[in-house]
Amino acid sequence: MTLANPGPGGRFGEFGGRFVPETLVPACVELEEAFTQAWVDPVFQTELGTLLSEYAGRPSPVTECPTLSEELGLRLLLKREDLNHTGSHKINNVLGQGLLARRMGRKRLLAETGAGQHGVATATAAALLGMDCCVYMGEVDVRRQELNVFRMRLLGAEVRTATSGSRTLKDAINEAMRDWVATVESSYYCLGSVMGPHPYPLMVRTFQEVIGTEARQQCQDLLGGVPDVVCASVGGGSNAIGIFSGFADSDSELVGVEPAGGAAVGRGVPGVVHGSTSYLMQDEFGQVLEAESISAGLDYPGVGPEHSYLAATGRARYESVTDTEVVEAFQLLSRTEGIIPALEPAHALAWVSRERNALSGRSVLLNLSGRGDKDVGQMMEILA
Repeated sequence: MTLANPGPGGRFGEFGGRFVPETLVPACVELEEAFTQAWVDPVFQTELGTLLSEYAGRPSPVTECPTLSEELGLRLLLKREDLNHTGSHKINNVLGQGLLARRMGRKRLLAETGAGQHGVATATAAALLGMDCCVYMGEVDVRRQELNVFRMRLLGAEVRTATSGSRTLKDAINEAMRDWVATVESSYYCLGSVMGPHPYPLMVRTFQEVIGTEARQQCQDLLGGVPDVVCASVGGGSNAIGIFSGFADSDSELVGVEPAGGAAVGRGVPGVVHGSTSYLMQDEFGQVLEAESISAGLDYPGVGPEHSYLAATGRARYESVTDTEVVEAFQLLSRTEGIIPALEPAHALAWVSRERNALSGRSVLLNLSGRGDKDVGQMMEILA
């Protein structure tokens, strides 16, 4: 492990913590104890490792991009999380949490989702493990991610629409947490990113560290060392923290890329959202501002507390890109390498493309956290 564990109370410096209703404190404590015990249990490790390899399809490869590299004037490598079962990195975390829920005797998985990939992964794990599943999704995202809504229902999950607020990811989390408060004895909340109350940021990062562990060895084989730059898109930040974990102790520059309309690190100030302190977009009165992004998966006004800590300490830097740049990057990778990316990792590629002169001659590892099938309908409308 190359990233430090949080201190007392789940704190990464000034960030993190556990700010939840009193009824959820025992549930968080129980979860922390269960996770700590499971992670050192060889039986749990073996079962998770088997599912990751035989069910999810790990290890995911690192792919060279010769045509696009030549066009950009750098050496671009993609960590292919889009090739995992269900089409994104989300399955890594959900399989781990699903096994943990079963170990804790829970029969029902709760989840929130933005772009739908975490919801699909949770519904998949629930079907695999014989559990009930309820996924909350904002009304706006239900419309722009119809394919994933159908996939979740096909897998047996109930999809509930969040109709309050901005009707996007933030509001789906609000509804899922309300459900958890009401059903805490029987439900397990399968949080999808490195945010929320302790121990979720640590737990989700731990389940996603497989990305960085694999990528470190793969880059050693391909490059003879570490890449100059490791970059990934950041909403809550699980795909980024997963790949950053493999290079935090190296000389690689770590770059997280946020949407310009949801740049919590770039535009936010510390505040409490969904159970922890982190950078948060808010007005002068402390009211949470609505995030805006072409990507449903990044349409979130906060960011995981560990990302806030990495930004505050200078170990990672966080940039932002516009929707227009993302649309161009989406088409660029498709045209040059025959790989259609999800809109989320297209943010990271948009930054690489924009900064090509500054990155000239350098090696760049980009976490391609999801495939673009889910976004094709939306892109058809945009490009019509």
